[in-house]
Amino acid sequence: MSKAKFGTFDDLLQTTKESLRPIAKALRDTVFEIDANACEVVRLGDHAATYGVGPRKMIDGYVYILPHKRWVNLGFYQGVDLADPEGLLEGTGAKMRHVKIRSMDDANRPAARALIKDALERRKASGG
Repeated sequence: MSKAKFGTFDDLLQTTKESLRPIAKALRDTVFEIDANACEVVRLGDHAATYGVGPRKMIDGYVYILPHKRWVNLGFYQGVDLADPEGLLEGTGAKMRHVKIRSMDDANRPAARALIKDALERRKASGG
């Protein structure tokens, strides 16, 4: 049995710097606008919320929201496979990539929305 501590998005926000809370909320709203049926799992031990086609992080998840001290990561479990014409994605992991969202303008960028849509479509196509 996993020792991960689960919670709600509000629990996650309580541990997030106040100035970053609107950014995290906006990203969450965007995920649910794109995928009204997204399965949200908040792992407080990871300090992140995962969104997927089911509850399993690496198998079902396609995007995550991870607040830091000065930005919020919009992360993608299969980020290396995403089209990224604006070069937003960062990271050196085997599969995962992220975008550092530092402002509401960043959170509302059409390119960020496009990455979420692409990640969802790829996860659905993979049978995850």
